[in-house]
Amino acid sequence: MRAGPRTIIIGLAVVATVSAGVATLTAGAGAPDPGTAPAAAARPAEDQTSGGPAGGTAGSAAPSASGDRRPVRSGAGSGSAAGRSSSELAQAAPASVAYLTDRYRIPAAEAARRLALQERSGALAGTLAARFPDEYGGMWLDQAGGGLLTIGATRPEAIRPALAADSDAAHLRVVPVRASLARLTDAAARLAGTLGVTAGADVVVDQRANELVVLTDGTDDARLAEALAGAGVPARSQARIAAGTVEKACDPRYCDQAPMRGGIRLDVPRDNGTVGGCTTGFNVRDKNNVDYVLTAGHCVLSSTHTHRDRTWHQYLGPKKPVGYESTNPGLGENAYPNDYAIIPYQSGALRGWAYPVRKTGGTPSLVNYWCVKDNPRCTGSRDVAITGYVPVTQVKAGWVVCATGSAYTPKSGEVYVDSGAGAGYLPGTRCGEVLGTSTGGIDVRICARPGDSGGPLFTETDGKALGILSFGDDGSGACTNPNEQNHYAPVSTILDRANARTGLGLRLATQGPFYVRPTP
Repeated sequence: MRAGPRTIIIGLAVVATVSAGVATLTAGAGAPDPGTAPAAAARPAEDQTSGGPAGGTAGSAAPSASGDRRPVRSGAGSGSAAGRSSSELAQAAPASVAYLTDRYRIPAAEAARRLALQERSGALAGTLAARFPDEYGGMWLDQAGGGLLTIGATRPEAIRPALAADSDAAHLRVVPVRASLARLTDAAARLAGTLGVTAGADVVVDQRANELVVLTDGTDDARLAEALAGAGVPARSQARIAAGTVEKACDPRYCDQAPMRGGIRLDVPRDNGTVGGCTTGFNVRDKNNVDYVLTAGHCVLSSTHTHRDRTWHQYLGPKKPVGYESTNPGLGENAYPNDYAIIPYQSGALRGWAYPVRKTGGTPSLVNYWCVKDNPRCTGSRDVAITGYVPVTQVKAGWVVCATGSAYTPKSGEVYVDSGAGAGYLPGTRCGEVLGTSTGGIDVRICARPGDSGGPLFTETDGKALGILSFGDDGSGACTNPNEQNHYAPVSTILDRANARTGLGLRLATQGPFYVRPTP
């Protein structure tokens, strides 16, 4: 459950001008949580990257004057991912292809083309933002409109010539908008200041609508109407969490084999003697190489979790220990999109979940990909290696993404904690479409149930982490509503927030977790 009502909650998490280069996580400063385990020694080095799905740098030149007609080459210099063919992407992302073919009734080859365009879009956004700061207004993939990458521009005639040489120029559409992305970003910062709040995750840019969105908790604020009118750009307010939504907080299922991965059961005993739970999201590591598990904050911070929670896998047996709620308040919050719990391992638990340290590679951080009946094109359950994350400012409407959850309601006679998912719902991975980021988090069209909370949202094509499940539409049992919406707390928002509060230099782990056996 969530924290109590607040007055208007307004910060800043704008869809900012995208850097042409790959963003890199930096370690923060400060002391580690005294409640965590000691730092392990002799851990392998780790490359930590983030950025758009292409995972690379845009092949752009320095910003130039408006009307620059040099061709935009979004794939150049952006790494191997940017050069992957449609056939390679089809093999790498069969469930994403299946989603597009089923949803939009298109051939598999066309679905793969759209995924290739999606993979290049992050680098292209960075290039356009750098070269056309006064014209570029954001972008989104219009799947319903033919798989077009739609680019907003205050002066379309300035940007169109630069796109003519693109390898998929026929599917790039430039449309007129009122405000550039840079102008919207600046206006969002001013609006947050006018409302007297710290920049955070509550004043966002809706790129598709080309306007600002101020997210509220439903409480009236006399300043709001005046602030919106004085924003200088189109702006609106909306409730952060729509009526009729439910949290996905309950229980996962089972998967007790090391290493720890995203998308497995995490049981949490409540104050009243019952057991609730969630789903693991991603592995996290701090600057001292201490390992953590990321899940949703409302799993351990609510009216039924006032004690210091300990988490378990298969609580009803074999009751394998996982982590505990840290005494460091910066490692957990229950206020979407800051809905996160970064959980240290219980004493001795890491050895049961970690890789042994190796001198060679082969130790990626993983997300569990489980096939389910309503993901009929899934070609086989597998682990997806996490290669970095995409900042929420770079996530685009229309992207095809996947989510893993472990909500479950046991059949008669089964000994499992009932998550409240409803009969007919099975844990596993489902793929769908990003609808936008106008809630301050990532809004998707993917089915989920109570018990999936904290579970990972990621790109199948290249293993980029996006967010963890927070809340969504009501529903029970089998997935029957193709338009069901759910909402994910962004990994980038969580890391920025937790690092600002703790100084622990927390980063998304792309290797491990690791366990160093003590020297006899």
